[in-house]
Amino acid sequence: MNTPEIDPEFEALLEYIKHNRGFDFTGYKRPSLMRRVQVRMQNTDIQTYGEYTDYLEVHPEEFSYLFNTILINVTAFFRDRAVWEYLEKDVVPKIVARKNLSTDRIRVWCAGCASGQEAYTLAMVLAEVLGLEEFHQKVKIYATNVDEIALHQARQATYNAKEVEGIPPPLLERYFNHSNGSYTFCPDLRRSVIFGRHDLLQDPPISRIDLLSCRNTLMYFHAETQAKIISRFHFALNEGSFLVLGKAELLLTSNISFVPLNLKQRIFIKAGLARSREYFMVSNYDKDQDPNFIANNSLLRDAVFDIGNYAQIVVDVNGLLILANEQARLLFKLSSKDINRPLQDLEVSYRPVELRSPIDEVINTHRAAALSSIGWAIAHNNVNYFDVQITPLYDLLQNLLGVSVVFVEVSRYKKLQEEIENANQELEMAYEQLQSTNEELETTNEELQSANEELETTNEELQSTNEELETMNEELQSSNEELQTINAELRLRSEELNQANGFLEAIFNSLTGGVAVLNRESIIQIWNEKSEDLWGLRSQEVVGQHFMNLDIGLPVEQLRQPIRDCLSGDIKTVELSLSTVNRRGKTFQAKVTCSSLVGKLDKIRGVIVLVEAINTPE
Repeated sequence: MNTPEIDPEFEALLEYIKHNRGFDFTGYKRPSLMRRVQVRMQNTDIQTYGEYTDYLEVHPEEFSYLFNTILINVTAFFRDRAVWEYLEKDVVPKIVARKNLSTDRIRVWCAGCASGQEAYTLAMVLAEVLGLEEFHQKVKIYATNVDEIALHQARQATYNAKEVEGIPPPLLERYFNHSNGSYTFCPDLRRSVIFGRHDLLQDPPISRIDLLSCRNTLMYFHAETQAKIISRFHFALNEGSFLVLGKAELLLTSNISFVPLNLKQRIFIKAGLARSREYFMVSNYDKDQDPNFIANNSLLRDAVFDIGNYAQIVVDVNGLLILANEQARLLFKLSSKDINRPLQDLEVSYRPVELRSPIDEVINTHRAAALSSIGWAIAHNNVNYFDVQITPLYDLLQNLLGVSVVFVEVSRYKKLQEEIENANQELEMAYEQLQSTNEELETTNEELQSANEELETTNEELQSTNEELETMNEELQSSNEELQTINAELRLRSEELNQANGFLEAIFNSLTGGVAVLNRESIIQIWNEKSEDLWGLRSQEVVGQHFMNLDIGLPVEQLRQPIRDCLSGDIKTVELSLSTVNRRGKTFQAKVTCSSLVGKLDKIRGVIVLVEAINTPE
């Protein structure tokens, strides 16, 4: 898997944050971390990471905005409802069954609790199983996060109506107090939930835990940091206790300290030493035996065939094809006669991709290899794409037995990736496509994880892509909420402007005389209904026209100098009596008043011309 190029300025920024604020982001995935930092750089109009480091030194208040941007606290009550139903029906009863509730406490750790919704959801699930009295006496929930602002909100235990939508109505009524549009978690249960700041990388783990929930937190870290955190979780949990991860997360398959209880819901059990040995135990093996030992060992044969729906072959160190599962036989048209034949004599050795060189490299270096997006025209004008994963196989003595070659079809993913790169679609369409890809990748990871815990697979590329999509999904949700807030403010401002315009129009139409409002260039801005009635010209015909160019019964040329005087500020108001002719051809004497239109700071913005009839038209 390709690693992103290291940016020295960005790494220096992370070190500065670590030493000055105690936040260690060096274990986070670089693409998503850089994207979040760049959001703040754009808001502060800064171009480079070095300049942003200097900005933090001068403006320490920026740290708060930066941490809020990096630590995306997206959570909800009963998020992924199926997970909580499984915990309530299967996991919590198992914990209760093995506990002596007269002497033992049930200890729960909610790591990365954000603003508290998940911790309080755990409290409701446990209270439903145990009953309120037993819960008060025997349950202690530790909820931790690195974001102090999110922890402060969690300690308040108060949420608005939108935030509690995911809670079933009976539980909402039972465990929340409703007042003034807000919902506050029951104080009696709240005392059993302890919130505290905790850094998963730097602080020691909480010990003797029976149930540990860390959902959609690991996906922000790279593989090495994830492995370190998983090791800490293993230390924190009691023997046989339960670990709950998010939908976008999988335990590394090389980690044998946990075994899946329900892979679909991402629930695992801490495995003891005996369970770990069980995964890799084979019959006694002498490295001087027949090199085709891998083909004769029934346990290893079963493990390979249990891989699932992806085509897989096994080649020994001598280059002989030892095993091929059903999908491989169908895909590459292999038969039982091809078993124990040299791989180089078979079509699969060079189609869809040349395998001999990468297999030799894996055997020589003892390192797994991955080939991405290999195109294969299986049918006419139909190209399928595969990710090829080549993994070395060892016995208990770390002797190399051979290699496993897995062909994972990623045609759908490839096509979706091309669509995203070639088209900038609307936000909603992009969101739906990313969500669809996320679901497909989760299903793929579930099938891979079901039976290959004992093998060192290399599905980090699929897992990393899945986590990136989930991160972008979280960011899009956050952006949608911001856009909704901005739209609401714009609607309010539009209504206020419409009201003001309507009020101004009503004032002008209520005047008994004709009104024309001119700007400093004598361009007509407003023409009321009385003016339309006097001169026979509608507002749409004259607004935007030069007042002096009007061909009406009013001798506008005689108003040129009064208008100039008002615009210059020498005279604020000029009154004239003029003989005029209305639209019906009737002559009447009119009083014409020119007044300066004065804005803020006494700045003259134009002229108001008011025409009032002195006598009745003849």
